[in-house]
Amino acid sequence: MKDNSHKRHIAKAITWRMVGTIDTMILSWIISGDPFMGIKIGFAEVVTKMGLYYLHERLWYRTRFENSNKRHLFKTITWRILGTLDTITLAWIITGKPLTGLKIGLAEVITKMILYYFHERIWYSVDFGLDKRKKRTP
Repeated sequence: MKDNSHKRHIAKAITWRMVGTIDTMILSWIISGDPFMGIKIGFAEVVTKMGLYYLHERLWYRTRFENSNKRHLFKTITWRILGTLDTITLAWIITGKPLTGLKIGLAEVITKMILYYFHERIWYSVDFGLDKRKKRTP
């Protein structure tokens, strides 16, 4: 039986990055006061976050964590830590201001955790890329 999980994880990475990039651009614009700074930071994240998200998905795919609610919560937390560190670093490099990078990263902690949780819940209900779905637990 062929494992199609790579297709699923690539699709999840793309859909999440679309949501995440828009959120980053808006927050970066608001915090920096410069819409072009928001665009620069958002586009820089596309590359770094796609790779990081794919690796995060592959690691979680290999776990045996079955409870869906706790699984989604722990995935949300581990992804947010990784994503926030990436955002802070990129925003700092692009703006040249460590405090701006920190502000953008901290603002994203809240918005991205909420958005990511719902993204995970939606994808959990979709069978795309799964040959066989394990019995779901509510």
